[in-house]
Amino acid sequence: MERPAWAPRGIDITVPSVSRIYDYYLGGSHNFEVDREAARKAMEFMPGLPKIMQANRAFMRRAVRYATDQGVSQFLDIGSGIPTFGNVHEVAQRARAGARVVYVDHDPVAVAHSRAVLDGNPDTAVLAADLRGPREILQSAEVGELLDLDRPVALLLVAVLHFIEDADDPYGAVAELSEALAPGSLLIVTHASMEGMPISTEAADGAVDVYRNDVRNPLIMRSRDEVGRFFKGYEVVDPGIVPMPVWRPENAPQDAEEADPYTFAGYVGVGRKA
Repeated sequence: MERPAWAPRGIDITVPSVSRIYDYYLGGSHNFEVDREAARKAMEFMPGLPKIMQANRAFMRRAVRYATDQGVSQFLDIGSGIPTFGNVHEVAQRARAGARVVYVDHDPVAVAHSRAVLDGNPDTAVLAADLRGPREILQSAEVGELLDLDRPVALLLVAVLHFIEDADDPYGAVAELSEALAPGSLLIVTHASMEGMPISTEAADGAVDVYRNDVRNPLIMRSRDEVGRFFKGYEVVDPGIVPMPVWRPENAPQDAEEADPYTFAGYVGVGRKA
């Protein structure tokens, strides 16, 4: 398999990656054939996966604009993936000059490409780290130099928590990160769920199995109540923990009414720390 010039040395390009598959669903170009093959295999069970990812990214943009409207100008995006058009720094810095963003991901391709895209942008940084190691993130030079944790920060956990099994204590990781944030900080979450899925449980399980067996990454579907537990210590802002199209659609209410059925497969929410 030929290695593209942009692919960092030392990564195994024979194994698909969650962040590169996400990039493929969004129409990006930083993915390998092995990623596209796994994506197509998952889509055999769940054809609406690209629609889900696009709705996920659209919610993220709306949530970042909400954060800037609330006066928040610092963003910590964990599990950020490969930057495609309309990412956090573009939305935030367009709304508030000088907004600062730290991207965190453990995929070497995501980290390398993010650094290339953000070269020359002094208000952004990229950190190679994992959500399961919150202390490493909080004590990193990137966070220390760019973010003032005594002022409100928007913590983004977009399409990442459903890749962490309960055994790895995602609730504890979110709690540790949240504890370090100032009052007025925001938690922005998206999470996959079987609830609202417009296909049978068996078909959804087929897509989950592709992630587990081919991508070697679990895909944990959680209920609305289980997603709500991540917001402990936060006041969830209106309209609450809801499907993606329902959260403050730009042309309410017809956007939500006309949305693809697949985009209701999962929950999103924004919470404000008291």
